[in-house]
Amino acid sequence: MKLPIVDKEGKDTGKKVELIDSIFRIEPNDHAIYLDVKHYMANQRQGTHKTKERGEIRGSTVKIKKQKGTGTARAGSIKSPIMRGGGRVFGPRPRDYDFKMNKKVKQLARKSALSYKAKENSIIVLEDVKFDEPKTKLLADLNASLKISNKKSLFVLSEQNKNLYLSSRNLKSSKVVIVSDLNTYEIMRASTLILLESSVDVLNKTITTK
Repeated sequence: MKLPIVDKEGKDTGKKVELIDSIFRIEPNDHAIYLDVKHYMANQRQGTHKTKERGEIRGSTVKIKKQKGTGTARAGSIKSPIMRGGGRVFGPRPRDYDFKMNKKVKQLARKSALSYKAKENSIIVLEDVKFDEPKTKLLADLNASLKISNKKSLFVLSEQNKNLYLSSRNLKSSKVVIVSDLNTYEIMRASTLILLESSVDVLNKTITTK
């Protein structure tokens, strides 16, 4: 499939770029997308949660009341989970939430996500732009020209562009990534995918060779 290339004013430049069908026009696999998003979200978790159980809290080991004659239930430890300030039963412990995921499934998930965006006509190919300085207004004006100011957008670059990246940090609706950092979660989360012209070839080669 071919898409027109637009300039920073949002106008058609007359040029077109080829998006290969094996990436952008496959039958999407929803389960692969689910697994890859789940894998990404799991890796974002620190897993440092921890509560103290009865063997880890401070407290006297003296029997807190006599066994019989009180008219209430037996109680042997102030550190019991049913006591106020006692240890927690089966509380969370530090753990790693990562799980194994095959490379081919991850590749299929990315292709499926890109195919969804292509099917929804949510991909814009933008000619390469460079900012002379990091300035939020420059990117905000670019979003306005592309008519995506009120949409979540994801700019995909072929290589690091510090000024463009820094310009995006104050805009909640815009994010900038390079091709090697592109993932299924970010693709599905964005309403519009903006591919810079130079990133298309890199994207085609990267995904097909992984």
